[in-house]
Amino acid sequence: MTNKLKFAGIGLGVVLVIAATTYVFMTPYNRIAGVRIGGDLTAPPADWSSLDGRGIGQVKTGGFPPFVVHILYSTDDEGIITATRPDGGYWAKRARIEPNGWIKLGDETFALKAREVFGDERLPYLESYGGANRMPMRYDFDEEIIRGQNEPLHTWEVFHWTPR
Repeated sequence: MTNKLKFAGIGLGVVLVIAATTYVFMTPYNRIAGVRIGGDLTAPPADWSSLDGRGIGQVKTGGFPPFVVHILYSTDDEGIITATRPDGGYWAKRARIEPNGWIKLGDETFALKAREVFGDERLPYLESYGGANRMPMRYDFDEEIIRGQNEPLHTWEVFHWTPR
C-alpha cells in the first residue's frame, strides 16, 4: 500500500511540474492566460503609427501573480488602445489596480501604463479601436457588435496605454 501511495505522489508531482511549465512558457501563445510575455523590451516609438496600427498582441498586467492574455489593439498618436467587454474581465481589473504593465506586439515588448477612459471621452478611442479591427462603425454605436459578442461596442471598457 505504501508503494502505491509513493508512486501516486510521484506521478502527481510530475503532472504538476509539467502543468506549471506549460503555464509559464506556452500559454501566452495559446488561448489560456500565462505569466511570461517574452519579446524584446523596446523603447517606445516616437510615432506610434509606425506600428501596424491594429492587430493582436499580448498584455501583461502588473501585480502578482503576473497575468498575460491576448488582446486586440489599435494605436493613436500617443500610445495603444485596448478595450474589453463589460463583463468584469480579470485583465481589466488588474490594469485598474496596477496600471504599470507591458504590451507585446510582434517581437517588441513595450513598458506602458494603462489609463481607463470614461464617459464620452471613450467614443474616439472606440471609433479607432473598432475601425482598426475592421468592423463597421457608426457614431451612435447602438447596433455595433464586435465579432459576435453580445455587448454593443459603446458599452465596452477602454484603456489607453502610454509609455511610463
